[in-house]
Amino acid sequence: MAKSNTTLIILLGALTAVGPFSIDMYLPGMDSIANYFETPIENAQLTLASFIFGISFGQLFYGPIIDRFGRKTPLIVGMVLYIVSSLACAFSPSIWALVFFRFLQSLGACAGMVIPRAVIRDAFPPHEGAKVFSQIILVMGVAPIIAPSIGALLLDYMDWKWIFHALAAISVVTLITTIVSFQDRKGPDQSISLKIIPVLKEYAEVFSNHHFRAYALTSGFAAAVMFAYIGGSPYVFKVLHGLDNKEYGILFSFNAGGLILSSQLNRLLLKKYEAASIVKFVCLSYFPVSFCLVLFSILGFGFIPMLVLIFLLVSAFGLIVPNSSALAMAPFSKNAGSASALMGALQLGFGSISTAAVSILHDGSELPMLIVMSVGGLSAMFCLLLSGRKIRHLKELN
Repeated sequence: MAKSNTTLIILLGALTAVGPFSIDMYLPGMDSIANYFETPIENAQLTLASFIFGISFGQLFYGPIIDRFGRKTPLIVGMVLYIVSSLACAFSPSIWALVFFRFLQSLGACAGMVIPRAVIRDAFPPHEGAKVFSQIILVMGVAPIIAPSIGALLLDYMDWKWIFHALAAISVVTLITTIVSFQDRKGPDQSISLKIIPVLKEYAEVFSNHHFRAYALTSGFAAAVMFAYIGGSPYVFKVLHGLDNKEYGILFSFNAGGLILSSQLNRLLLKKYEAASIVKFVCLSYFPVSFCLVLFSILGFGFIPMLVLIFLLVSAFGLIVPNSSALAMAPFSKNAGSASALMGALQLGFGSISTAAVSILHDGSELPMLIVMSVGGLSAMFCLLLSGRKIRHLKELN
């Protein structure tokens, strides 16, 4: 791989890390934030809810903008917004100010989630793009392993405000690197309208593309599996099965390791198989795994079989999302930004719904988490199977 491409992939990985790090790195400071502002913990948790809401739907704001003005300028503006709002979080005078600044921070973080997908579409054909997505998705596996540890380490020596100072400092380095080394391969397109009606029509046009819809929804349901696990695992593992914080952290890291390994296995598989074939095979495997996950729990098979099946479902994310992302983006060139934004919004939107479903269905058992994970996996399978006849396997699109 050319040195310029290696530098680009490293930069895109750093940009993609902004969102996950902004969530995972500050979680250890949640209690400290509540104590500092002398507010109930549920108010402090709203700072997380506002960030997730903003990063879920704020991506739609960036789509037409990066198609109109190119990739680099909106990326720089988004990162500046992120840095300023991160510092504002650290100096928040109240918990409600922190909730607001976390929302602004999420809007800045969206740039690092939407633009890398569009840049990969600009720079690589679909098959190579799937390999690049596999490298980028490493971040999603590494972030939950190291980010909470960094946050906890900062809290051992400083107060919670330094978590946001650290996030701002990391982003300053990334911003400087972007300004110096990032080359916009697309550039501005004045024909793209930013008026609300044309923008909505643009998103409707993107979603009407059957190829995009099939793979974007498949990756969205895969994200629902992951978010159901993230949302439900603390209660299932710690409360129901008695794991302490250290044991839970090790188990969470182990599953994240499965995600990392599968994403890198995907790069090897792509040397022999098409991305579409890999997605189809993994989605078909969702059926037996999802069925056994719920059945084993009902029959009382115990903790270890459940862990093995959860590991398989979480690891599948590293095989489905890189390939689905590349395939969903393949039909688009002019409006790749809108396609990237819509796909990201679908993934996080489905993830938010699955997290809420686990909470709403809570009955004191592990079944709500397992059922929602299984429904997400089976939905991904059926979505792809029902779309199979209409999907044409795209070859090398530029």
